[in-house]
Formats: sequence, C-alpha cells, structure tokens
Amino acid sequence: MARQRNLAASLGAWSARHRKTALFGWLFAVIALTVLGGLTGQKSLTEADYGTGESGRAARILVDAGIKTPAPEMILVHSDRLAAEDPEFKKAVAAAIAAVDGTGLAQNIGDPYETGAFSEDKHDALVQFAVKGDPDTAADRIQPVVDALAEADEAHTDVTFGQYGAASGLKGINDSLGEDFTRAEFTAVPVALGILLVVFGALLSAVLPLVLAITACVAAMGLLALSSQLVPVDAMTNSVLLLMGLAVGVDYCLFYLRREREERAAGRDKESALRIAAATSGRSVLISGLTVAVAMAGMFLSGLTVFEGFAIATIEVVLIAVLGSMTVLPAVMAMLGDKIDAGRIPGLRRKTRVRSVGEKPGRLLGAVLKAPALSAVLGIAFLLALAAPALSMKTEKLGFDQLLPADNVTAQTARRIEKAFPGAPAPAQIVFKTGNVTSAEATGAITAFKERALASGHVMNPIEVTVHKDQNIAVINAPLAGDGRNATSVRALEQLRDVIIPATLEKDGSDQAPVGGDLAFSTDYNDQLKSSILPVFAFVMGISFLLMLLCFRSPVIAITSIVLNLLSVAAAYGVMTAVFQKGWGDELVGTTAVGAIESWMPLFVFVVLFGLSMDYHVFVVSRIREAYDQGVGNRAAVAHGVRSTAGVVTSAGLIMVAVFAVFGTLSMQDFKQLGVGLAIAVLLDATLVRAVLLPSVMVLLGRSNWWLPSWLKWLPELSHGEEEPAPVRQHAAPAGHRRTEPAEHTLAGR
Repeated sequence: MARQRNLAASLGAWSARHRKTALFGWLFAVIALTVLGGLTGQKSLTEADYGTGESGRAARILVDAGIKTPAPEMILVHSDRLAAEDPEFKKAVAAAIAAVDGTGLAQNIGDPYETGAFSEDKHDALVQFAVKGDPDTAADRIQPVVDALAEADEAHTDVTFGQYGAASGLKGINDSLGEDFTRAEFTAVPVALGILLVVFGALLSAVLPLVLAITACVAAMGLLALSSQLVPVDAMTNSVLLLMGLAVGVDYCLFYLRREREERAAGRDKESALRIAAATSGRSVLISGLTVAVAMAGMFLSGLTVFEGFAIATIEVVLIAVLGSMTVLPAVMAMLGDKIDAGRIPGLRRKTRVRSVGEKPGRLLGAVLKAPALSAVLGIAFLLALAAPALSMKTEKLGFDQLLPADNVTAQTARRIEKAFPGAPAPAQIVFKTGNVTSAEATGAITAFKERALASGHVMNPIEVTVHKDQNIAVINAPLAGDGRNATSVRALEQLRDVIIPATLEKDGSDQAPVGGDLAFSTDYNDQLKSSILPVFAFVMGISFLLMLLCFRSPVIAITSIVLNLLSVAAAYGVMTAVFQKGWGDELVGTTAVGAIESWMPLFVFVVLFGLSMDYHVFVVSRIREAYDQGVGNRAAVAHGVRSTAGVVTSAGLIMVAVFAVFGTLSMQDFKQLGVGLAIAVLLDATLVRAVLLPSVMVLLGRSNWWLPSWLKWLPELSHGEEEPAPVRQHAAPAGHRRTEPAEHTLAGR
C-alpha cells in the first residue's frame, strides 16, 4: 500500500524545489511584518485592563467616568540626628516641597506639618503629591522632579531625601526592563551561538538556526504589534516572545539539521537525506509546535488580559518558527548542499555517528534498561523531593519595590517608607460613587468612614479624599495597617470591604464603594488565578493527551507523557519556591528572596513547560516508534530511540537551558523567577526525564505502550518513519529483541 506523504514532507519537498521562492518569500514576510508593526505601534495594557474582581470594578468606574487619578508620589525626608521640631529639619522639608513645586509637574503637595505625616520617632516626614497630567505617561515625565530633588538633597548634609511612587517606581521598572532586554539580547544570542558551534563544529551550520530564530522573533514582534490593536499586551510580553522564540526556533532547526546529517552519514544522497529529515524531524517539529501553540491557548481561559497577551505572543512566535523550519530551512539546506559545513572549526568537528539497533548502550542507559523499576522509582522520588517545597508556595502580585533589585535606590526608599509609614506606599483606594457627592449625606458618609476606619486600627493616617463633583465620585486613599501586603494588611482589607465600608459608604443601597489599590488588586488577581487554574490545567492536559493520542495512536503513550510532564513542572515549582520564597540559595542567582512567587508565574510556567516538554517527548518517542514499526522489539526500540536522539536532545536542551538561564541572571525579580523555573524544568526534562524515566517506564510497560483499544481503531494512521522504506540497521541484536507482534501494530504503508 503506497504511503501518503505527510504535510512536513510535502512542505520540505516544495521548498527544496522552489528555493528562491521560499527564501525570498520568508525575507519579504519578515520585512513586511516588521514595517507594518513599526508603523502601527504596539498597544499596551492600561492600568484598568489588568484589573479583575472588586478592584477591577473600582478601576472601571474611574475609566467610565473619564477620571484619571494623577500618579501619586512620596518624598521621604529622613535624618538620624534631627527631628521634626528642629529648624534645620523644617528647612529641609520646605526645600523638598519647593524643589518639587518648582518643576511645575506637581499638584496637591501635602506639607507634613499640615497633614501630620511624621513617623513615631519624628525622624521621618512624608511629603505627598501627585504628578500633573496623564498618569499613564507620568513615568516618562518624572525625571525633572527626580533631578530637582537630588539637587536639594545635596544642599542638606544632615537630611536625606528619597522618592517613591507610581511614576518613579514605574520609571525604575521601565529602566530595568530596557537594560534587561538589551542584556538578554546581547547575552542569549552569543551563548546559543557558542553551543551551536560546539554541536556542529562549523560556523555556517551554527549560524543558520540562530538567524532563522532571530528573524522569526523579529517577524513575530511585528505581528504582535498588529494583534495588540485588538488585544493589548503587557510591557514584559516582548521579553517573553524573545525567550520563547530563541528557544524553540533554534531547537526546531537543530532537530532538522541533525537528522539530515545523520542520514547523510548513513550514505544517503543529499536529496534523500533532506527528504527523510523533512518527513521525520520536520513532522516532529510540526507536532511539537502545534502542541506548544495549543497549550498556550489555555491561557485564554484565565480571564486575565495579561495572559491573553502572553498567549498571543507565544503562539505567534512558535508558529512562525515552525513555518520557517519547515520551509525556508530546507530551501537554504538544498541551496547550500555540502557548503553548509563551511567554516569548520578545528578540534570541534566530529563525524556524525549512525546508531544501529542492538548496539551496546552507554553506561547510564544500560543501567536503566537493566533495572528499569529501580530507575523509575529513584527518578520519581528525586523529582518529588524537588517538588516538596511547592506544597507551601505563596503567590502574590509583587510590588515595584519587590520587582526591582534590592540595591535599587527607588526600591530602598519604598522599603524605608513602609517601615516609617506602614501602608503608605500602597494604600487602599476606595472609589465612592453616589448620587450627589457634595450632599450632606455623602459628606457625612465620608466623615463616618474616616472615623470608623481609624478607630478600628485597620486604617492609618493620612487618609486622603479627592472629590470629583462633576462625576459624583470621591476617591479615598486609606493606608492599611501592616506593610501593605502582610497578613495584618490582608485582615485590614477584609475588614474594610466586609465591615467598615458597608456600615458607612454603602449604607445607602444605591451607593458603590469598591476597593482598589495594590493589595486589593493582588488579592483579586490571585483569586481569579486560583479559580482559573483547574480549567486551564484541564484544557492543556486534555489537548496534550489528544495530540499525543493522534500522533502515536496510543493512550498509554499519551498518559505517560502527561505524567512525566507534570513531574517536571512540579519539580520546577519546588525549586522556585525554595529559592525565591524561602531563600534557599537565593544568593546563587544574585537575588534576595522576596517571600513569594509572582502571582502569574505558576500558571504561565505550567503552560509553557507543558508545551515545550512535548518537543523532546515527540522527538524521542517518534524515533522509538520508527524502530518499532520496522519490526524491532520494544526494549531494543526504546534503547535505539533514546540513543539516537540523545545528542540532539542534549544539545537542544542545553540551548534552552542557557537561554532561560540568561533571563535568570537579569535584575528584575519576575525575570529571575521565570528564567530559573524554566531552566530547571527543561534541564530535568532533557536529562532525567528523557534519559531515565521515559526509557524505564516504556520498558516496564512493554507492548502495552502501543496498545490501542478497538473503539479507537478509527484514528488516522500517521507515518513515523522514512518516506522510502529502509530497515533500521541491526547490530547483533540479542535474542528476543526482534519484534514478533502481529502486523496490526505497524502503521499504514509498511
């Protein structure tokens, strides 16, 4: 029965025949998307877009009313020697106010001698003001205030000035993001190139995957700018896109190139080797890419706009990388021929080795095959031990001071303000909407709120009220007890929402007073994430199961892949919790534990890792199935598949780990958590899982790996091997290693 050529083989064959069309078509698409994206510009999320729950409702009321709350800023005036009543201290406070006021950028400046904003020991004073103009652009306009305050600070030797707020904090994050993004670009690319040089031993072969990955990232960024007009994205989305694009783009090309080289080493001519690489590795790339893309789609179920942006960005870059690997890569390979090995590097060039069935396995694989049960138990026990700290994982939406490096001046100021004025850096923001905000009833309700809130001990001074008469809305900033994020502050928020506000501001059933602010946002954000975890996890695992079932026509293989991926994810969670929450070895990654994991991190890491793990799983199991379909026994097929892919999986895993680890060295806390979590998981997945757990479990399951219930016989039969039948090389296979299963286990066309 003639075998049908799969899509990957068809695309590879077409590209090899139409080389110039494929190459120049790719370049045109990259340039066109880049130009269109640049002309359109990327649309970013607004503060209201992030919101959910009650805090999201508070933000939406302000947006609908056309109210943009000016970006709040604070100046901490501190002296170890002087106190508030000392003349020099008063002069320093006056100088700080004058410096800020002189820029013309400040409004509603609060003099602490009028507001009473002094610390208990009177060695700290808090000058509060708001930045004039659009709060969304305040971070871009705050520098003159920073400069003016720095000049005033130099004139007072016994007093120090520190600034922190929405504008200065966001500016600090934007500056760090810019530096981190640049550093990632200039570090990740050379690191990946160095690894590829070692893998291929030739300059051109090493540069080609990197060029394709970079052009895929460039094209995806242009496309993201276009799609962001419909779904705005977070500032971090570009970094996530670069991270994923480099990792999968290089890996996909690596799979393709290594298989082509292997076929050439086996004596195939150039055309046949390229055709077989397209039909096998190209098919694995297609399935892996689709799996990653579909897994990313699970983030749409989170109900959070930031995840929608992440999902769109990663789906776009992965699909573009897949398209490039299946079209322009075979075109360039066909065009270059043997010239692809140009620029050979002395000492690094190694001859590609062709593995044969029955060949003696290496020391590690041999031990695994000899004692599969023990290997599986030890491997699973190790991963569970790594995962154990995740049982106490705590997530929260990290604030500016937590995201910024510990030695950042703005972050240090925020911590000093928290210590001297608990709750002041991140007050609760109550949006009071009533029929007539200037009426006696409304004024009385606000007064009653102040009195009851302060008397409860859950709210601290200074409470600030900004009345918007035209919109009949009052915005009340109320500092919470505690540090703005600890258990004391959480209890204060609960009391505010459940007791104080219903008894004062919402006494009239027609009035609204939803609570926003950093802690409220973090609480609502976490609640939404927790409610979305089950549907997202179920969707990703369900889709992964279906894709693996369709790919291998085996529910056992599909279930095994999900279980192994879950172990990798759990281990990554455990390491992240240990390092960034508990502080175990945090100095090794150049950070200080912040006591929590960024709230969106676990869900995002799960989705990404579940998708990426399929790269290796599909690639390895495809080679195992390829040998099995040619009559090789299960144990020998497992050994051959693992051995044949060990080099490329190790190389691809090393590149991914290196790229992710680069992000783990960046200054921003969320980058560190993301980089370390992904790097650890991929390292475990490419080594322990693929070299120990996968072969041991598949050997233990035996022929059950390929069992297909009769009611699933309708599933399409897909080829895993070469387009032209060619037996897997046998090499003194021990007795029992030849398969004698019935012919129904083979795929169509054999």
